Amino acid sequence: MKVFLKNNFQKAIVLILNKQTQNLLVYGLGQGFNLVTPLLVVPFIVSKCGVANFGKVSIAMAILFFLMVFIDFGSDIIGVKEVAIHRANLKQLEKIFITTFTTKLVLLIVVVSICTLLFTTIPFFNSEKQLFFLGLTVLVGQFINPTWYFQGIENFKGITTLTIISKIIYLSGIFLFIHQNSDYIYINFLWGIGTIIANGITFFSIMIRQGFSFKNTKKSDVLELLKSNFSMFFSQIFVSLQMYAPIMLIGVFGNNFMAGQYKIIDQIIVVFKTYIYLFFNFVYPRVCYLIDTNKKEALHFWKRYNGFNFLFIAFSMTILFVFSSKAIYFFTKKNVLESSDVLKIAVLIPVLLAISIPLKQLLLGFNKQRFYIRTTMIMVVVNMVLMVVLLRFFNIKGVLSSLILTEISIITIYSVLLKENIIPFVAKKNKIK
Repeated sequence: MKVFLKNNFQKAIVLILNKQTQNLLVYGLGQGFNLVTPLLVVPFIVSKCGVANFGKVSIAMAILFFLMVFIDFGSDIIGVKEVAIHRANLKQLEKIFITTFTTKLVLLIVVVSICTLLFTTIPFFNSEKQLFFLGLTVLVGQFINPTWYFQGIENFKGITTLTIISKIIYLSGIFLFIHQNSDYIYINFLWGIGTIIANGITFFSIMIRQGFSFKNTKKSDVLELLKSNFSMFFSQIFVSLQMYAPIMLIGVFGNNFMAGQYKIIDQIIVVFKTYIYLFFNFVYPRVCYLIDTNKKEALHFWKRYNGFNFLFIAFSMTILFVFSSKAIYFFTKKNVLESSDVLKIAVLIPVLLAISIPLKQLLLGFNKQRFYIRTTMIMVVVNMVLMVVLLRFFNIKGVLSSLILTEISIITIYSVLLKENIIPFVAKKNKIK
């Protein structure tokens, strides 16, 4: 027994001292700050601006987050992988860095130009023109966001630093400038300002420290990136729709108050959803790197980290289910029992995501992008159609039911492919070695 405890204690110490675990702790510090921010600002915003105006802000932010996909153009997936693989080649890193940001600048100009036309001509946008135009700062902040580069080289201290700086600026802006009902139009603007300052400082520090220069930008490299990343970008449009379509559809087929009510519930769940996606960002570069060098070690790493993460999410959702009414009461004092019942359904979503997102890591790591893209496109279309139908009959519960059914389907499809194709292939390779 003593030997058993001693061995496990030693293993625990090794795990704690492991560089990857240290990176996770540093990364977790920054993302923990990122996740706590909504808990501080949302109750304040709702108390000052009301549920309906919070719904307007949420709809606008969902649209802006959707437009981010056009700015990123797959760099958050392919760019991370390229940087991770070529991390030791400074010349290649410069090419990836400057080509990606040149492409993002071109795309930013195109997107902002189209948005300007839409915001001034379409009644849905024109009625809240100030809110949407001020929110364009969010897109500017995303353009200069170097997080994808930091993920590739696994510089999690850098990610943590820019995350904390941007959120401190945002928090300060909210508490200093949001005082009355009509101030809701500045909320997304303040988010954008925080990201512009933090990302801008980090962006230029990378340029100076690494000696990167945009003088080496080639038009052919930009065109090649647009061509090679298009399929992944196209799939990310559907991923983004899956994430932000619920609030947008509720805004179109429901009303601002219902959108605000849904956003409050989602704001509780999104803390864990965001954490899961951030955990994907943390693990994904290492999975890609290990698959490229040692497939057996890659699977071992994948199982260990994602296994512990699933247990954490499952435990957290159990606690949230039990204390659902208290969680709702923290954000708003209205319709607590009704919202609490809805939240008890919503807790299933993070649990399912904690399974589907790790499966996505393996698919992308083993270059199954085409399968991933096709599956994503089909499931998002099915999800949106189902969502519109169920929304009319069951309101918010219908939207959540659609998301849950879609996630279960995705897990099933990914599992079948991995079981039949990738895992046997890896086992065979390892046996041969």
